Amino acid sequence: MEHIYSVQDSFKQDRDLSKVDVIHNTNYQRHGTKSYVHSLSRFGFQPTLPGPYFHVDRVNKVEEGLRGAAHTERALVKKVGNAEPTPITAEDLQNDSMYLCIVKIGTPPQAVLLNFDTGSADTWVFSTHQGQNSRSGHNVFDPNRSTSFKVLPGKAWRITYGDGSYASGDCGSDTLMMGGLAVEGQTIECAIKASGGFTTGTGDGLLGLAWSKINMVTDSGTKDPQHTPVENMIRQHDIPKEAELFTSAFYSVRDAAPHSFYTFGFIDQDLVKKSGHDIHWTPVDNSKGFWSVPSESFAIDGANVSALDNTAVVDTGTTLALLSDSIVKKLYNKIPGAAYDYVNQGYVFPVGTKAEDLPEFKVSIGNKKYVVQKEHLAFATTDDKANWYGGVQSRGDLPHDVLGNIFLQNVYAIWDQGNRRLGLVPKIEARQNLRPPPDSSASAGGGDGGKKERVNSITLLSRHSV
Repeated sequence: MEHIYSVQDSFKQDRDLSKVDVIHNTNYQRHGTKSYVHSLSRFGFQPTLPGPYFHVDRVNKVEEGLRGAAHTERALVKKVGNAEPTPITAEDLQNDSMYLCIVKIGTPPQAVLLNFDTGSADTWVFSTHQGQNSRSGHNVFDPNRSTSFKVLPGKAWRITYGDGSYASGDCGSDTLMMGGLAVEGQTIECAIKASGGFTTGTGDGLLGLAWSKINMVTDSGTKDPQHTPVENMIRQHDIPKEAELFTSAFYSVRDAAPHSFYTFGFIDQDLVKKSGHDIHWTPVDNSKGFWSVPSESFAIDGANVSALDNTAVVDTGTTLALLSDSIVKKLYNKIPGAAYDYVNQGYVFPVGTKAEDLPEFKVSIGNKKYVVQKEHLAFATTDDKANWYGGVQSRGDLPHDVLGNIFLQNVYAIWDQGNRRLGLVPKIEARQNLRPPPDSSASAGGGDGGKKERVNSITLLSRHSV
């Protein structure tokens, strides 16, 4: 690693690279069930445990001349009591992002707040191509104000989720800047239409950090995946061979110093040294476009649990950790008073539970296990404030686990795209904080508890711009 660090140090100094600070979204409200429904919508899996939310296949008839054609669509619905299932609404799922980052696009640069997502490969932004109502309160990219913007004729994009939410538009290329790096010719997907599920969130779009094979751009109706910003950094030699990576360090507002960040083109050596561990590398299977790694064992209070051939997608765009039913059940069997709750569609446990009453829980990546801090097992209070909604829940019929921020907050992650591997070191807080998240935006760190005064994206950006 000495040679790699030396090259990165020189590159960082020569290019005046900096960390990309993560802004803790002050509008974000933790809600366990809504986060779980967001995962149902995002991944399209069918729950294997009972609850109000599930998918149904619906036959839609389309008229073609004098004959009728039918096709089947999968829809995410909610069933309350004996009533017929109804499509979910934006109120049923989490539409906001816990973390946002400042990105600049164009010449001169225009700043927007984007959600960095290792589970997506699209870079799309709110734009002046949208109607005024759908972009109200957002920072928007105006292609006409950028002298480096180039229209990409025929190219379009559309993202849809199981809840019916969508965003779509056209494409152009422009310079994208973050952390001191400028990526020229980056495909920018400019929104023309966006449903309420997107417009009510705080962010101004998304920056994809997966692999381009899952990019949603088409050219005259034919799939035409575009390269992600990191892929373009590598293709254009914006970063040296030893630095074809990005890193992430996430903290919770519960932590003593919640300074989350990304880096592009260099590793934070101080944070690695602070961990007291060497970076542990695990090969990544990107055949489906995701950061997929082997995760074949767990430990609950020191007892090893095997999960032969199990894999996990590591995803900054997901909040919870979603594991197999057998592992989840074993975990909550170790928590006093824990039970599966139908209404909340997840495992819950009493809000008065102390840290010492929670089990030590470890998840393996490759051949190394990582502790999930006890405070992250208690994700959010239920609506009645009597219970914690657990941070680890069922993956339903998904064939793989999903390790979201509940896992990523426990590690410093090095996403080595050039070498197709994931590097991790532990990042554990000295003290565990199980206090319920504060409800007031006036509390330290902004909190991410209950209702609070909403701040729009324009105001949030102005507070963090330099």
